[in-house]
Amino acid sequence: MTIWQPVLLTLELASLTTAILLLIGTPIAWWLARSGAWWKEAVATVVALPLVLPPTVLGFYLLMLLGPQGPGGWLASLWGARSLAFTFEGLVIGSVLYSMPFVVQPIRNAFEATGDRPWEAAATLRASPLDAFFTVAVPLARRGFLTGAVLGFAHTMGEFGVVLMIGGNIPGKTKVLSVAIYDYVETLQWTEAHLLAGGMLVFSFTVILAMMMLEKRIGRDRT
Repeated sequence: MTIWQPVLLTLELASLTTAILLLIGTPIAWWLARSGAWWKEAVATVVALPLVLPPTVLGFYLLMLLGPQGPGGWLASLWGARSLAFTFEGLVIGSVLYSMPFVVQPIRNAFEATGDRPWEAAATLRASPLDAFFTVAVPLARRGFLTGAVLGFAHTMGEFGVVLMIGGNIPGKTKVLSVAIYDYVETLQWTEAHLLAGGMLVFSFTVILAMMMLEKRIGRDRT
């Protein structure tokens, strides 16, 4: 059971992170795609920072924010805890920030690709903006949602630098798959390391192949 514990914890983290990212990333992507604000690209740059920022740098600043002296410490004190660092909740926060560009960017691209015509047609039919968003914009952007969800989930599954910085290596709480592989290698437990690393290799190949096939099928359905 010990070897499967980090696998289950990672699946839980990736699922929760992906759900949160779809919830908060969709309005961000919509605003970036539709807004005419001159400063929107500055916001887009902040969202995209994890693409180029070293994970340890992001993890360091998150550690400061989630620690006892940061906002995370104050928030954790509401339920009697000392900080959000080295907790599963802290891992979720870090994973959401670290994987955000992998979800927001595909959805933004999909919204931009739909253009203004479907939106204008919905307005002529007296559809409210909210109705038009859910009945027109979201269905037309389903390819972006699919890509974002798959990339967000897969990226969270493979996180290492950020989760190690803010979560450490606590079995059953913060010891995720990538940290477990590193731990097994350090302790020369090659069988366990091979099993987890091989599983991740198969998982990564399957995810990429499935995404390419689904995108191809969706592309055929739209033509």
